[in-house]
Amino acid sequence: MIGTASAERILLLSTVAREGSMTAAAESAGYSVSAISQQIRKLELEAGVPLLQRHSRGIFLTDAGRAVVEHAERIQGQMKSLQHSLDDIIGLRSGTLRMGTFPTAGSSLLPAAISGFRKAHPFVELTVRSFRKVPLLNMLTNRDISMSLLWEYPWSRIDHPNLDLVHLMDDPTDLVVSHNHPMAERESVSVSELVDEVWVIRAEKHPVMEAIIRASNKVGFEPKVAYEANDYQEAQAMVAVGLGVALVPRLALSVQRSDVKVIPLTGIVPRRRIMLARLADGVPNPAELAMVKMLIEAAQDLSSAGQPRS
Repeated sequence: MIGTASAERILLLSTVAREGSMTAAAESAGYSVSAISQQIRKLELEAGVPLLQRHSRGIFLTDAGRAVVEHAERIQGQMKSLQHSLDDIIGLRSGTLRMGTFPTAGSSLLPAAISGFRKAHPFVELTVRSFRKVPLLNMLTNRDISMSLLWEYPWSRIDHPNLDLVHLMDDPTDLVVSHNHPMAERESVSVSELVDEVWVIRAEKHPVMEAIIRASNKVGFEPKVAYEANDYQEAQAMVAVGLGVALVPRLALSVQRSDVKVIPLTGIVPRRRIMLARLADGVPNPAELAMVKMLIEAAQDLSSAGQPRS
């Protein structure tokens, strides 16, 4: 019976058929004639039927031998096709990349990285899922995505033993006020000056509320909340009409309304750490490595850009 151990012998038979003689096959395959002859005999015993007819005029394939060689040639073709596919993946001429992001990174940091990635590797299939932190962590664990952008604050680190984390950048927290607010023309504002302000915050116990409380506690005041927004564009709109002021991570201000002012804060102000996470037990493929490089470059460009637009 022919089994997996017979693969090398099958390829030798195919070489004999292609070269037309044991001698030519031996030269082509780097074997001695006697070694090839012994391997063919073993293959015939495994097959239970003669595969070669030996005559004074040479050797010829039997019907069984032709069947074996036909299968061998198909296998060789499939192996070549497989190697071409692997070469394409390694060379980023093919392949897939499934990654995740959170909304504010998806509107600021990620587009620059994707733009560079698509230009350099147009044939890699890229898909991105945008969610909040917990769903992203679940998708990583379930291997629905292979890597994801995440964020953390000093009091709320990403504590996941199965993740490898790369710190891409720090995201400062800025003050957003309406264009006619008394502080609108200031170049910077200290947290201690915000004691009497009314606040627009993110809803559903968003971590920015925790940032406000922690910053506030440094100077002994609790924020008075006038509005809980579902996203930062909504928060900007409420700030614009004078309902309150807001603390906003700088990456969330990539689309800034013309009727608000963004002012850097001084003092002890929380910063988000922007992280790239992937499962620690996997070896990154070429597409992942390329995207990591693009994200690092995009983060460096954003960090070096400095102050927000006023």
